[in-house]
Amino acid sequence: MSTIVLNLNATVQKEVMSTYSRHMVERKAPGVIFAAKMPDCAITVYRSGKVMFQGNGGDREAEKWSQGGITPASSVKKTTSKGDLLPPNFADLSVVGSDETGTGDYFGPITVAAVYVPKERIQLVKELGVKDSKMLTDDYMRKIAPDLKASLHHHVLILRNPKYNAMQASGMSQGKMKAKLHNQALMKLLQKIAPDKPDHILIDQFAERNTYYNYLKGDKEVVRDQVLFATKAEQLHVAVAAASILARCAFLNEMDKLSKLVGTTLPKGAGPKVDEVAAQILLAQGEEALNNITKWHFANTGKASRIASKSRPL
Repeated sequence: MSTIVLNLNATVQKEVMSTYSRHMVERKAPGVIFAAKMPDCAITVYRSGKVMFQGNGGDREAEKWSQGGITPASSVKKTTSKGDLLPPNFADLSVVGSDETGTGDYFGPITVAAVYVPKERIQLVKELGVKDSKMLTDDYMRKIAPDLKASLHHHVLILRNPKYNAMQASGMSQGKMKAKLHNQALMKLLQKIAPDKPDHILIDQFAERNTYYNYLKGDKEVVRDQVLFATKAEQLHVAVAAASILARCAFLNEMDKLSKLVGTTLPKGAGPKVDEVAAQILLAQGEEALNNITKWHFANTGKASRIASKSRPL
């Protein structure tokens, strides 16, 4: 889903409202003077002069107006993501964000973090250097993580390999594990900040809304109020970006511990280097040792076994 914001002069704004008048909908929100809803695009006109185009058709509709106002097309602000339609000025609201990491790594756990960033601390979080974790190095994230923890309410969960493997062996999918971890982290964080409540909760989307809540059927408590889902959520609010950083740092710390435990640096990911190191551990320490530090059902287990079998003396 694209979100594009143009700064348009009053004349062009009137043309926008006239063009989309047959799609007009009522939207009672601060500063909104006009709103329209097309099948694949929502258009919102603000008193400030900003016009927001959201949805899969956002690029198409915004392109029609990008040369007609005071903002050239080259400076249009774009965030491409999929998921729920977010409220106007979402980046400026008080939000709880949650994200996870480690899901695609053979070695190490899954870690999930939930972080609350009230609107009065958004600027502080930005000044601490928070942005999409994919744009930051591991060393930099580790450097700013202590300040984030000291400044923001947060909750981090770690699903270590033995428990992960037991849950997977019982038939639980990784998606269901992640849903349970996110839900638990959110519950714990909401308890910490009570009686304060965020304007919204944003989960970095890994499953459709219905699928996510199906995963949680049977759980005694499920967080539902004000929950939104979006992919690339780190780009949509600093709360998710901060959660991504804390989840990543927790994962890195666990990887350090496991590396020390087995006496070798464990590589991240699930590539050929991972297979080679896993084979070495399998040969030197056995299957149980490898099982305790890996996501056993990954294809890397079979690959490591084949490499190890070729290395064993006849």
